[in-house]
Amino acid sequence: MSDIFERYPPFVQEFIYSHGWETLREVQVAAAEVIFDTDHNLLLTSSTASGKTEAAFFPILSDLCERPPHSIGVLYIAPLKSLINDQFWRIEELLNESGIPVTHWHGDVAQSHKKKLLERPQGILQITPESLEAMLINRSNDIVRLFGDLRYIVIDEIHTLTGSDRGNQILCQLSRIGHIIGYHPRRVGLSATIGDAQKAADWLGAGSGRMTVVPKLEEAKIHWRLGMEHFYIQNSKADQATPPKESAEAAATPPLYDAGYSFMYDCVKDRKSLVFSNSREETEYLCATFRQIAQKRREQDVFLIHHGNLSASIREEAEMKMKDEDIMAVTCATVTMELGIDIGRLERILQNQSPNSVTSFLQRLGRSGRRGQPPEMMMVFREEDPLPNTPLPQLIPWELLKAIAIVQLYIEERFIEPPQVRRLPFSLLFHQTLSVLAAAGELSLRRLAERVLALPPFADVPKEDYKVLILSMLNNDFLEMTEEKTLIIGLAGERLLRSFKFYAVFKDSEDYTVRCGSDEIGTITTPPPVGDRFALAGRVWEVEELDIQHKLIYVKSVEGKMEVSWPGDYGEIHTRILQRMRRVLEEDTVYPYLKPNAQKRLEQARHVARNTGMLNHSLVHLGGYSWCLFPWLGTRSFRTLRKMLRQYAPALQITGIEYEGCNYITFKMSRGNDYELITTLANAVRQGRVSTEDLVSSNEIPVFEKYDDYVPADLLRHAYAVDKLSLQEASERILEMEEEY
Repeated sequence: MSDIFERYPPFVQEFIYSHGWETLREVQVAAAEVIFDTDHNLLLTSSTASGKTEAAFFPILSDLCERPPHSIGVLYIAPLKSLINDQFWRIEELLNESGIPVTHWHGDVAQSHKKKLLERPQGILQITPESLEAMLINRSNDIVRLFGDLRYIVIDEIHTLTGSDRGNQILCQLSRIGHIIGYHPRRVGLSATIGDAQKAADWLGAGSGRMTVVPKLEEAKIHWRLGMEHFYIQNSKADQATPPKESAEAAATPPLYDAGYSFMYDCVKDRKSLVFSNSREETEYLCATFRQIAQKRREQDVFLIHHGNLSASIREEAEMKMKDEDIMAVTCATVTMELGIDIGRLERILQNQSPNSVTSFLQRLGRSGRRGQPPEMMMVFREEDPLPNTPLPQLIPWELLKAIAIVQLYIEERFIEPPQVRRLPFSLLFHQTLSVLAAAGELSLRRLAERVLALPPFADVPKEDYKVLILSMLNNDFLEMTEEKTLIIGLAGERLLRSFKFYAVFKDSEDYTVRCGSDEIGTITTPPPVGDRFALAGRVWEVEELDIQHKLIYVKSVEGKMEVSWPGDYGEIHTRILQRMRRVLEEDTVYPYLKPNAQKRLEQARHVARNTGMLNHSLVHLGGYSWCLFPWLGTRSFRTLRKMLRQYAPALQITGIEYEGCNYITFKMSRGNDYELITTLANAVRQGRVSTEDLVSSNEIPVFEKYDDYVPADLLRHAYAVDKLSLQEASERILEMEEEY
């Protein structure tokens, strides 16, 4: 350990002394040993606030000072602008002492800063994938001068990138840079939550030709303050309305809304807190509710909001106030606050309903408890009070079960979802084909195919499929064949490339910018008529004027609260979570973090589950022709089973198939019984009569990614069968169901 310290230059040693560190942390020693003593890539995964950034940059800065590069030396890629703006403030003093300049580069950065770097490329460049894409296209002839002596590529929060088009776009970019400069710089990946370290390491190192080392660090002991409480909506009964450890005056105050909202408000009102919801819609509504409660109680409105549809100024205001130790602030947020923006010492995380993954739970929990305090989270669940005729599946508190399963999986097994691998990313393939050709100007078909299919994300794409895509791009004017039989960008391709939105591979919408006077509030997708009202930034606005041509909406602020709706994708849920949810119902365990209402609700659910037989038989008769199937499967295998059920529906006269998330499927079956249905599916599995390709109907056009609209339907169906379905897991579950009889 002392040997590592001695290898740091004096300014790093002084930084360590000035912060009172008596020893180097395990993560710092491990990172230094890999960076100093090998030429390998490094994947650094350790808990939030464990010092991963310092661990990586102490030896990187040491190397740059010892051997100053003749170009940009470090490329730091992060998924959020706010993360880039924030990430190095903790070691700003260290960077100043090193004399190594740091340049931010994204859409909100002034051209003067970018121009300075272009004139003299050096130091550390912090950039988003979209800005790096623009650089590869528009400055292709300058890449060698900018990156000719690039030493390190640091990718932050890689758990958000593996398996996504955006993450695979980064791999394409790094491969293209390596091709241009003639070698592949070392890669360093950082994350607090990695489920399968080897899969993540393989992803990080793809195409680099280097081994990727994942140091084995001692697992930190779990020390959390965790609570879960449950409320019925619009129910103000005293037995579920007691605020958490508040004053007698607050406890005597009747809830202004349902008891759940009042409880949530009292959880955070006097604590610096983050309040997470799983959608922008819930975030907006909850923030507006908190503000109304504060107004009714004549208490200070300390509530801020942070999500992707808000203007940069509103998001930055929330970030700055959360960092300020002297300001008591509560921010309602979506995933935008889940990542590693350091917003100082937080006292509590409040989670509205359950997170959708163990990864998300750990990321959110880890935002609190910094500077020596244990992380603290309260989860609150609200649901409709069931009526006497409420159907069986709606008597189960699915969100509460999911939260317990997520917590137990991590406590018992340290389970975190493994990275997903996308084998046929045709939307990205379309995008990179245009990008590579735009940067080159003109290429033969053979050269284009060689360059594009050599990019790591396309390793599994058959050449025949790429030919189909190229032919479609030619037929639709995205590409054009010259008289010399070379390919150039066609008219339709030029229209796409002219927009700055081309650089992003995630879906964007044609949003309308909302302005109140000179202030930009944020964006919404559909413009309401003049005089109508809508919610944004936790407030309600009335439309005063529409400028459709320039996509502007002018508004004034009004009192009140409204629902707001955005289309959204909540992501995939792993089968292990559903399996553990079933065990939660089966076992008698009393979980210490459940508050009285939540414990009572779980007892009721266990009673219902046992009395109805849904734990012994996955297919339950609801009366008459109605049935309910509880598969206990994650997103991909649940989707597969659902499609298999539809495939055999005509033979068994099954109609009215409906489902909620991955929890259950309900349907009508007018011929046959549960045994006949399950054995029909099991026989089909055993006899090999089911294939994922057959489950995707010929009239189905599964559009998920940004450029899927430009991909031939046959390719989309093939990709859907490969990447969105899981036949093996669904088949194994069907055979298990057969054993129930």
